[in-house]
Amino acid sequence: MGVEARAAGDGVRRRSLAATFVALAALHASVASAHDFWLEPSTFRPPPGSTVAVRLRVGEQFLGDPVLRAAPAIERFVVRQGARETDVGGIEGGDPAGWFVVDGGAAVIAYVSKPTFVELPAPRFEAYLRRYGLEATIAARRKAHESNEPGREIFSRQAKAILAGSRPSPAASRPLGLRYEIVPVGDPSFAPAAFHGRLLYEGEPVPGALVTALLRGDPRVRLTARSDAAGAFAFALPRAGVWLVESVRMVEAPFFSRADWESLWASLTFETLPSTH
Repeated sequence: MGVEARAAGDGVRRRSLAATFVALAALHASVASAHDFWLEPSTFRPPPGSTVAVRLRVGEQFLGDPVLRAAPAIERFVVRQGARETDVGGIEGGDPAGWFVVDGGAAVIAYVSKPTFVELPAPRFEAYLRRYGLEATIAARRKAHESNEPGREIFSRQAKAILAGSRPSPAASRPLGLRYEIVPVGDPSFAPAAFHGRLLYEGEPVPGALVTALLRGDPRVRLTARSDAAGAFAFALPRAGVWLVESVRMVEAPFFSRADWESLWASLTFETLPSTH
C-alpha cells in the first residue's frame, strides 16, 4: 500500500472514530439534560419496494438534533416486516443512521442502545425524576437517606417506529421483546382519534407508569396518562399527525454496576391521517 493510500485510510478511520465519539457524547448528554429520544423515518407510509431512511433524534417537545450512527452504542437496530426481522444497515457516523427496503409497506423498526453511565447532581436528578413520573424512585432515595446524594444511573434507549401499509397490520401490536416497550393495541396508523397501548417491562405489565404523547409541529400539545393495573393506557388524540409516545422506567441497577439506578427510555413514533368519514 502506498503512502497516500495509507494516509487516506488513516484519515477515514480518524473521522469514523470522531463521529463515533460525537454520537456517544450526544447519547450521554441527552439524559444529562433529560432529553427525549425517538426514531424519525423518512416516511411513515412507504410504498412497497421503496427505501426508508431512519434517523435517530434527541431533543425536547418533539424537536430534535441528529444522533449519528455509532456501533459501540447499538445493542439492537432491526426492522420487522411480517414474520421476518432483519438488521437495519447503515454507515458508521452517518445521519441517517440506517436504511432498509420495504417489502410490503407495513413495518416496525426498533432501536435499543447499550447501557451508558451518567451522574447528575441531586437537585437535577430529582427534577428529572419528577418530570417523568418517577416518584417511587424519589421516595426510595428519601427512605435510604440518599436524597442529597448525586443520581448515579445507567440508561438505555428502547425506541420504536411504526410504518403503515395499505391496511391495518397486526404486526403493529406485537411486542418485539424490548426490555421496556410501548405496545399499541391495534395499528395506530389507522386510528386518528385515539391511541390505546400497553407498557411491558421484561414482558410483564407495568402499572402506574407515566406516559406522554407529543404531536410533531405543535409543542402546545402534550398529553399525559398513567397505566392501569394491566399496564394499559389510552389517549384521545386531538388531531391527526405524527405522534411520539414515551415513558421512562427506573429500576435498581445490577449489583456489580457502579450505578444505583437503571433507567429505560421507551418511545414510539407513528403517523395518523385525518378520518375520511
